[in-house]
Amino acid sequence: MIFSFQICKFVQLNKINMHIFYAPDINTNIYSLNEDESKHCSTVLRLSVDDLVYLTDGKGCLYKTKIIDNSKKKCIVKIIDIITEYEKRDYYLHIAISPTKNIERFEWFLEKVTEIGIDEITPILSNRSERKVIKIQRLNKVIISAMKQSKKAYHPILNPLTKFEYFVKSRINGKKFIAHCMKTKKESLKKLYTSKQNALILIGPEGDFSPEEIALAKQNNFLEISLGTSFLRTETAGIIACHTINFLNGY
Repeated sequence: MIFSFQICKFVQLNKINMHIFYAPDINTNIYSLNEDESKHCSTVLRLSVDDLVYLTDGKGCLYKTKIIDNSKKKCIVKIIDIITEYEKRDYYLHIAISPTKNIERFEWFLEKVTEIGIDEITPILSNRSERKVIKIQRLNKVIISAMKQSKKAYHPILNPLTKFEYFVKSRINGKKFIAHCMKTKKESLKKLYTSKQNALILIGPEGDFSPEEIALAKQNNFLEISLGTSFLRTETAGIIACHTINFLNGY
């Protein structure tokens, strides 16, 4: 990819009036929005030629662009500046969570953790999981919408549905935690986590992890944690875990 202007790394932008579009395939100075995005840009936002919009490739690059053709079917923009590693965090957060029976609740989880800040999400299939099928394409649309709305330049990785037993045995870099509701000796996440550490947090299904799964996680160096005294829904627990890590890192 070749661009004809200086690339910046650290720039503060006023996000209030920033219109951002997802462009994972961007590779030239001139870019055409797809028909849906073009209609949104021209008809909904009522943007005109010479107005500024921003594109992101979902990999940390934020492209400042100027509209050169505001067609409702093919809005064309010209890149005038690039910011790399836009708002890149110095830690990595991965949440592995059992999808909820009501898929709308899981979509809500994806939306909120994307807005808060997360790097990777793995849906896990555990013994008590009630949902055994997910549609990755649909869920990625939820993530993209939340990424655009919250002005993010990174698209969180969404992995395929993975069996719990396989996942906990895989090699993972960082501190590993499992949140569950069983009455065992547990410390709060904020006591066990140190800022700037990479973290992986396991969140169970509505019926919680089974004792055998908790034992297997412990055998693979996962630390048992509490997310508070309330009995939380799966998606709520995932959002609290995400917010706690971001809060402890000053975000």
